[in-house]
Amino acid sequence: MPSVRPLDTGKSLSSSCSCSNKIYVAVHERRLDELRSGNASLLSILTTPVGMEYMANFTACSKCQESGGRCGSSPCLDEFVCYCPDGPWSLACSQSGAGLAALLLGIVMFLIFLVIWESKKRKTHKISFLWNRKAIGDHNIATFLESYGFLSPTRYTYANIRKMTNSYKDKLGEGGYGSVYKGKLNDGRVVAVKKLKFSKGDDGRDFINEVLSISRTNHVNVVTLLGFCFEGNNRALVFEFLPNGSLEKFMHGREVGESLQWKTMFDIVVGIAKGLDYLHRGCNTRILHFDIKPHNILLDEEFRPKISDFGLARLCPQKNSIISMSEARGTIGYIAPEILSRYYGNVSHKSDVYSYGMMLLDLVCGRQIDNNESQDNSEMYFPEWIYNRLERVEDVSIHGVMNVDNNKEFERKMIIVSLWCIQSYPANRPSMNRVVEMLEGSLESLQMPPKPNHSSPTTFVFGSSPMITTRDNFC
Repeated sequence: MPSVRPLDTGKSLSSSCSCSNKIYVAVHERRLDELRSGNASLLSILTTPVGMEYMANFTACSKCQESGGRCGSSPCLDEFVCYCPDGPWSLACSQSGAGLAALLLGIVMFLIFLVIWESKKRKTHKISFLWNRKAIGDHNIATFLESYGFLSPTRYTYANIRKMTNSYKDKLGEGGYGSVYKGKLNDGRVVAVKKLKFSKGDDGRDFINEVLSISRTNHVNVVTLLGFCFEGNNRALVFEFLPNGSLEKFMHGREVGESLQWKTMFDIVVGIAKGLDYLHRGCNTRILHFDIKPHNILLDEEFRPKISDFGLARLCPQKNSIISMSEARGTIGYIAPEILSRYYGNVSHKSDVYSYGMMLLDLVCGRQIDNNESQDNSEMYFPEWIYNRLERVEDVSIHGVMNVDNNKEFERKMIIVSLWCIQSYPANRPSMNRVVEMLEGSLESLQMPPKPNHSSPTTFVFGSSPMITTRDNFC
């Protein structure tokens, strides 16, 4: 006969089996008495329904549910129990566990924020200052420019630009980018206003490049940007006025009566080199110009040179000298070979050195750099022709320079430096800092460079376009 014992809320049967298993079943007390007296079988008792009542503490249950638990009771004691994720509690789930979870979640979110912020900071420091490559609205570009605070120059309205130029009355020059007009600020200062042409699909990237590149500079040999205008399709840059125009007009005898003294020409050459050295090393961010040529060198009233036109410039961290480009950019005849073919090496600040060397050769030797010139006439490659004459100590006259002193030392020094700068491989070219040292040092200290290679990019044929630009990857 199985043993039985009563429970608190009804009765329970315990049946001992051969396998030593125990099963507890709630039964009605009256039916248990019938079993004892032999008036009922065990099976009938087990199949008789038993009514159960659960007496819950509804106040405690509400608190339990509010804390994230589920209401219940202890299997051993007649007490309320709140079942929580971290185990059963007497009234409600522990708030210390929730607080710890919230704290850990907060720490994780803060670390994610720091990673995102640092990533954005690095991208901002690289340039770009350079923003999303997709076309963005006028308002966003203006906001982007103004976000740089004191680094951003004054912003003018289009009405301001029209007023300062007297409705574009005095035109100073014109190029593929647009036109330059003479203007005057409210304080009486004379300025040059560069009004840019707008073309369909222009997302403002070159405009932002120029504004942010020049606004980060402060050097006697780099043009000063005073302000800008970005209003719909109207874009303009306001520069300091440089009365002597570009260096180009003093070359090749293009202007009657426009001649320079030897010392003046040499100072111009040194000044350009110092300006480029500043762009490469003097700023927190390295600036690569990519369009060094006589047209982009302006002269003030004392013939001090100032590098201008930063529309193709690239900005990169100082530690990053090598950059990535998908296509060539620059002006034909001044483009470094590595920009056209990676066979020569990586694109870097040495690409500006090459352009400087070609400009110097053009300036010194009085012959325009033209890819279509002489190549089909069986003439010798121009730098090699200069090199051979230099070896034979023959005269290489400078056009547009008053050679009253007959000072051949200046001439020879400038030619040697230029030939060093146009070496085909970037690693063989000097830095702009070294160029300054070579120009300011003695002629005797200069070594003859290797003979220029026939595979120079000036022998390549590009077609009729004088300038090559790109939509490339940012560094």
